[in-house]
Amino acid sequence: MKRIIIIVAAGILSIGFSTANAQEDASSMGQLLRLIEQGRARESQEAKKREANFASQRGEQQTLLNRAKAERKRQENESARLEQLFEENQAQIVAARTALDERLGALKELFGVLQTVSGDTQGRFNNSLTSIHYPNRNDFLVELGTKMAGANTLASIEDIERLWFELQREIVESGKIVRFNTTITRADGEETQMEVVRVGVFNIVFEDGYLLFSSDTGRISELQRQPEQGRYTNSAGDMIDESSGTVKFGLDVTRGQILALLVESPTVKDRINQAGIVGYCIIALGFIGLMIAIWRFFGLSTDSRKVAAQLKRDTASTDNPLGRVLAAYESNRNADTETIELKLSEAALKEMPGLTKGLLFIKVISVVAPLMGLLGTVTGMIKTFQVITLYGAGDPKMMAGGISQALMTTVLGLVVAIPMVLLHTVVSGQSRKIINILQSQSAGLVARHSESHHQS
Repeated sequence: MKRIIIIVAAGILSIGFSTANAQEDASSMGQLLRLIEQGRARESQEAKKREANFASQRGEQQTLLNRAKAERKRQENESARLEQLFEENQAQIVAARTALDERLGALKELFGVLQTVSGDTQGRFNNSLTSIHYPNRNDFLVELGTKMAGANTLASIEDIERLWFELQREIVESGKIVRFNTTITRADGEETQMEVVRVGVFNIVFEDGYLLFSSDTGRISELQRQPEQGRYTNSAGDMIDESSGTVKFGLDVTRGQILALLVESPTVKDRINQAGIVGYCIIALGFIGLMIAIWRFFGLSTDSRKVAAQLKRDTASTDNPLGRVLAAYESNRNADTETIELKLSEAALKEMPGLTKGLLFIKVISVVAPLMGLLGTVTGMIKTFQVITLYGAGDPKMMAGGISQALMTTVLGLVVAIPMVLLHTVVSGQSRKIINILQSQSAGLVARHSESHHQS
């Protein structure tokens, strides 16, 4: 139908164009009429040819349609056959799996355990220090794990024996101390070839301390910060120096995890730096108070020994407070009792500033230190709230600086105040002891002088 419409439209257009041309060429109406009739006849013949051609092609289209229907029928039959074959194969697979499970029996559980052990062993070997000497054994474990993960493959006897061998070798190596030369990366980034010692599967050390093995890169590097120098690092040096016998060694049973965390843990210096300027002021104040307390402690101890020696002598010596009080009595022995009492009181009062010197400052430090710690706590919390205002409370690391300052200044204030209170108690006790001796000896001299005066 579409072709017929197209042919008719083409004919109309041809007639239109022919008529237009005829109007240009025709010299009279009669000629124009004849030209139109000739054009209509010619168009009619062409239309008949097109219709005949369309009829012949229609037969060919029917033939193609019949062929397509036959091909569809054949494909439908093939699809039905393949579906039936698929169902038969599925039934055979189910039957084969059932037969396999029946034949495996307990071996199925064995292979399950073998797969689990293989995976655990792979993770253990990746982080083991023995991988330094046996770097290619993980390839076998990866291959074994891939084989066990397949549905149609099973591990062979050779694979099971190889896995057992690797586990046994790891156990043996865990009890060995191996000395070898390798390239290590120092803390400053420099690579050096030197001798190291592997202590089982736990630690690896060199002459300056402990080393860290990276399973990702396979490289050995020095810790950024070593443990306590006198206790652990020296034991690592002893392990390098000794080739036989027994050596005391600081063993990290977590296989380097504690040593790795040591790098991130702050030292005392880092803690003090966290306290900021307030912390430095507290430490300086505590140092000054400690120096004054030590100075007064030794000075009062010396005076106490001299006063004790003066009590055993009959003559007065002016190198100690008690001797100077007794010298005042000797110089006024012939005076009356009231004069003697006044002179002794005057001499004792002259000794008071020397005996109590610096004690008040120590007491002030013991009170000011915790107050300065409180000041640092307040400033640290202000800093924390400023960070929360700017960045929110989503990241705790952003607030860690202010919180560390607040806590460390409080700690430093208490660390300074507590010893200052104890030192003030000790030093003031020594001072009061000497003052009591001076007062008791003065009172005794006055009493004896009064008795001798009444008797005379």
